[in-house]
Amino acid sequence: MTTLLLDAEALYADLKKGVQKLLQPDTALVGIWSGGAWLAERLAADLNLSDSGVISSSLHRDDFGTKGMSASADHTRLPFEVDGRHILLVDDVLYTGRTTRAVINELFDFGRPASVGLAVLVDRGGRQLPIEPAFSAARVTLASAQRLRLAKTADGAFTFDITEGGSGAE
Repeated sequence: MTTLLLDAEALYADLKKGVQKLLQPDTALVGIWSGGAWLAERLAADLNLSDSGVISSSLHRDDFGTKGMSASADHTRLPFEVDGRHILLVDDVLYTGRTTRAVINELFDFGRPASVGLAVLVDRGGRQLPIEPAFSAARVTLASAQRLRLAKTADGAFTFDITEGGSGAE
């Protein structure tokens, strides 16, 4: 396992500033399980936002037939009304866009939001769907076989790991 030379805490500070500019009245932050959930939880606390939640892509993934049910399938928690709300999805790494597409499908199972935006810590390019973040703190290029993962230390600080092999999909 290799550590990418990106300062995750500095990027988080940039993400916080970017998210603050994207907030509208009645915006709810929704973190995409799992790294995005960590980010949304910390952003909600740092920005004094009362409405935040967590959403999983498991039930709407286009690779569900080959991967089966993920252990994170039950992690969707939206403790607020989705109908008519401005929803800002938060994720750690945006790659192909397939997870974001699945999350949007899951979100609409809970209601019809007024709008849906996306803020990410890192955009690594490689999109397979027409999905773009409204804000990204950084853009990096990695080989398709590499996977960038946000990690959290015992004291809650963010770091990055790169692993080799696998599909590289986030």
